[in-house]
Amino acid sequence: VFSRYFRRLASLVEDASRKNRGRKVILFGHSFGGMVALEFVRSTPMAWRDRYIKHLFLVAPVPAEGFVKPLQYFVSGSNLMYVPTVSSLELAFRPMWRSFESSLVNFPSPAVFGRRPLVVTARRNYSAYDLEDLLVAVGYGAGVEPFRRRAVPKMSYFQAPMVPTTCMNGVGNDTPEQLVYWDGDFDATPEIVYGDGDDSINLVSMLAFDEKMRRQPEQNKVYKSIKIRGAQHGTIVT
Repeated sequence: VFSRYFRRLASLVEDASRKNRGRKVILFGHSFGGMVALEFVRSTPMAWRDRYIKHLFLVAPVPAEGFVKPLQYFVSGSNLMYVPTVSSLELAFRPMWRSFESSLVNFPSPAVFGRRPLVVTARRNYSAYDLEDLLVAVGYGAGVEPFRRRAVPKMSYFQAPMVPTTCMNGVGNDTPEQLVYWDGDFDATPEIVYGDGDDSINLVSMLAFDEKMRRQPEQNKVYKSIKIRGAQHGTIVT
């Protein structure tokens, strides 16, 4: 998906280094951009990283472990976009949201979220192990095949970037952990059970990412994790 962009980014890095007396560069990525920056570094030859990358800063990166809020957006729709005069924005934009390439790839991973119910109804609960059934239950069975193809392999894949890396996250904010639809009406606004995180990404996802980064001894030597109490996902950069 990123191949053309990665070629252009590599050229930018090389050009910036050349124009600055051969100095290495610092890469900075926030949220989805943090995931893209991480994947970019992973895609390059080790010799290229050693030559050009001084440090990788990941600020509230979207983790392969997933988080709960994408489930809320997929099931009930998102209000991230504002259009005047349009009522029920979430439902109005839900079909478009479900068509996005990225709408499925950040669903919670079973390895991290286990069998704890993420979506609760009177008739059935859905954990991270039941997301295919949830797609069918919300009337989007067409999403099962893309979910298997795009999201499931990503959940279990990990490769350390093997460059000096700092990951910064906000904590101490109410962050969705469970979505409750008592009567099973997925068109309704869910009751939300909150836990810790940056208001979007769950703390458990952040800690799972830290653990994976530290599992590789050589990466662990050049990895630092910073948690900033009260910093939120959208404002942590400022």
